[in-house]
Amino acid sequence: MGVICPILNSQPPAIIRRMSSESRLRFWTRDSSILLGGFFLTIFLIVYIWWPLAEEVLSYIDWHGPWWLYMDWLLLGIFGFMSITIIARANLKYDLLIVFVGVCGGLAIESWGTQTNIWHYYTAERPPLWIIPAWPIASLSIDRITRFLDYGLRRLLSSDRSRETSDSTFKALYWLTFASFLTLMLVFVSPTFDKSYTWLSLALCIFFILTPTDYRYAFLTFLAGTGLGYFLELWGTTRECWTYYTYQAPPLFAVLAHGMAAVAFWRAGLIAKMVWGRFGFSKPQQAEAAEEA
Repeated sequence: MGVICPILNSQPPAIIRRMSSESRLRFWTRDSSILLGGFFLTIFLIVYIWWPLAEEVLSYIDWHGPWWLYMDWLLLGIFGFMSITIIARANLKYDLLIVFVGVCGGLAIESWGTQTNIWHYYTAERPPLWIIPAWPIASLSIDRITRFLDYGLRRLLSSDRSRETSDSTFKALYWLTFASFLTLMLVFVSPTFDKSYTWLSLALCIFFILTPTDYRYAFLTFLAGTGLGYFLELWGTTRECWTYYTYQAPPLFAVLAHGMAAVAFWRAGLIAKMVWGRFGFSKPQQAEAAEEA
């Protein structure tokens, strides 16, 4: 300690701030263990409470033969990837809001889809409660991916001129992407226009699309949600865990809808923090997600 302190004291303030910033970028934080433990506990409870479902899945594996040929490596890969990403720079003060919004949003989305028969689960539940925890877990993973992408872009676009060009580019990408998604959504959900759930979902999507707060971060969130959503939908539809009315495995809309859901969850979190702050409980920090990257 006697050697370290003089070295730190001899450094210029800018270097000390940079060293402090780098120390905050470490992968594992004190909250990572808590979050990972909660993740595994959730998985354990799902398996324990819905053991017949888990037993049915395990029955397809020949444990007395080449069991590795029967293992669901796609599911294990998704599980491993999300396990790694959710513990990266975990911060419970920030992540608990993501979990809360993910649970509420996931329940709303699953209720909409199953009640309108846009998709259905093999258990015929509308919606199944065992799928709800997947939404906050995926939300945490998407948050980490988005912050990583945003951090890389900000490092790449170091000059002011590059940032200006980037802002205009992402603004164009934003409107092109979300206008295309909304068009696809209108076509895909058109058979359920007689359902109030569908009109409410459309209204929320249009509201979030027409009121952007950060074009770049919204686009990156959509990109991250779509990327993770592709593998989730690929697994679920090819294993017939859930099936869409079009019987595609998976339909393009379902993949892109994960991106839209990610953006909606992120925006809902910002709104929740703003409302919470106005009641005097905390100060709203709308750009906190982008700034932490």
